Amino acid sequence: MGKCMIIGCGGVASVAIHKCCQNSEVFEGIMIASRTKSKCDALRDKLQPTTKTVIETAQVNADNVDELVTLINSYKPDVVLNLALPYQDLTIMDACLATKTHYVDTANYEPLDTAKFEYKWQWAYREKFEQAGITALLGSGFDPGVTGVFSAYALKHEFDEINYIDILDCNGGDHGYPFATNFNPEINIREVSAKGSYIEDGKWVETEPMEIKRVYNFKGVGKKDMYLLHHEELESLALNIKGIKRIRFFMTFGQSYLTHLKCLENVGMTSIEPIMYEGREIVPLQFLKTVLPDPATLGARTVGKTNIGCIFRGKKDGKDKTYYLYNICDHQECYKEVGSQAISYTTGVPAMIGTMMIMTGQWNRAGVYNIEEFDPDPFMKALNEWGLPWEEDFNPTLVD
Repeated sequence: MGKCMIIGCGGVASVAIHKCCQNSEVFEGIMIASRTKSKCDALRDKLQPTTKTVIETAQVNADNVDELVTLINSYKPDVVLNLALPYQDLTIMDACLATKTHYVDTANYEPLDTAKFEYKWQWAYREKFEQAGITALLGSGFDPGVTGVFSAYALKHEFDEINYIDILDCNGGDHGYPFATNFNPEINIREVSAKGSYIEDGKWVETEPMEIKRVYNFKGVGKKDMYLLHHEELESLALNIKGIKRIRFFMTFGQSYLTHLKCLENVGMTSIEPIMYEGREIVPLQFLKTVLPDPATLGARTVGKTNIGCIFRGKKDGKDKTYYLYNICDHQECYKEVGSQAISYTTGVPAMIGTMMIMTGQWNRAGVYNIEEFDPDPFMKALNEWGLPWEEDFNPTLVD
């Protein structure tokens, strides 16, 4: 079918690369490009004997548009899959524009100097991508990503209009460390320590961090404390899903995690404001990241399951209806298959599927789009085929 350039070589990228290699009919060739080429080479050496996909590697600084353009022009991929940091989305989009190459990512842009993530910067590229005749697919992970596909699927097949969406992200995994984050510590801690927010009647309602707590009994995991957070897909779903009155996002956290985080906040270690240390400037959160366990190393020791999904309430044929779509994923099963825990797996698999949708032309529209703006059916079918089967509940317990 074609070639894909994958930028990044962390935990999520590793899963996506494994999945591309399992899917050689679509991914005839991939190039893994990262700041640290040795990581790319190690993954290539491990996977090349197991796949027909031809794997190449390269060193690239994803902050540098010229470097990216040169590399894209030399490899000529059909799609660039951005699994680098959210701070690098715009430089990679610029490089895709310059080379007229399709673009896919899993997380929206956020500036380095403020913990503010929203779509306005990427949506500003709409006209340019339309004029270039190429597609940018935003947020092809799990949340955002599968949650958007679930929403589009629910609207297409189960509702005439959806009025309420509660996105529930439960990680029932235990890695045995007193404190560690399941994905990039810098992004994770910025996300969790920011103010919460949800959308109601077309407006953002802001809450204090961790102010709103609920307890929910998750299938496959059990009862967990979950907290309302700000999350980027609320912004796009509020625009793209017909009938929305309110959307909320909840994520589970254990007490030990929250206690450690509060302590680190209190002593200034989660700050993104630079400070002087022994004559040089450092960012406390970036320093903290270097002393915490690397999320990519958690797989072997993480046990338990994740349960992520959406509870929908709306109308069908004039009657009230509720519907819950979710996926349960087992950390140890993921580790056996691709050497990663379920957090990376649930993001890496949809990243491959979204790229496949663009590569095969099943999703083909010039411009910048969020995932819920495309036909959900082929993506939902692929979730079942590639390791993230979904389940339905037509009488779920609601979140008050």
